[in-house]
Amino acid sequence: MKTQKVKLSEIKRNPDNPRLIKDNKFHKLVKSIKEFPEMLEIRPIVVNDDMVVLGGNMRLKACQEAKLREVPIIKASKLTAEQQREFIVKDNVGFGEWDWDMLANVWGNAELNDWGLDVWQPEQEVDYSVLEDLDLEETLEGKESNVKRAVLIEFDPEHYDQAASLINEARKEGKNVGLIVLNAFKQ
Repeated sequence: MKTQKVKLSEIKRNPDNPRLIKDNKFHKLVKSIKEFPEMLEIRPIVVNDDMVVLGGNMRLKACQEAKLREVPIIKASKLTAEQQREFIVKDNVGFGEWDWDMLANVWGNAELNDWGLDVWQPEQEVDYSVLEDLDLEETLEGKESNVKRAVLIEFDPEHYDQAASLINEARKEGKNVGLIVLNAFKQ
């Protein structure tokens, strides 16, 4: 399959594409396209013969936002209608996992966040001074084994209210929030 450049206006978004990108990530994608347009050459938008996007719906939207006039595409002319439907989903499935240790050792947190990766640590400094005088291990020494212990979980300001609400709902239902988090990390 050959890559070709076409006017952005010739490409049609796919109304059946189930992939969404939220505001913050979308703005990062637009910024990424503006700063590194060569990525589009390496990973062009995939369309069918009717110029409907099969792969790259969000990139198309970001290219429009970035006011590009032309973009590289690949026409997937040999795909059957069923293969096109399958491609739409499979193009967006993440089969792998990140090696977080390698990411942390090779790239900076701000850099990864800027590129659109959800990083574990917040960008801004966290004020742990409220915990400085606490020696939790000493405080819990000699206590019964059923004494609840706490773990600090950090949330970006934009997610804090949602997280607090979910935690409060779980507690009202008598669920063990710590166990839910622990099981989520095990997956």
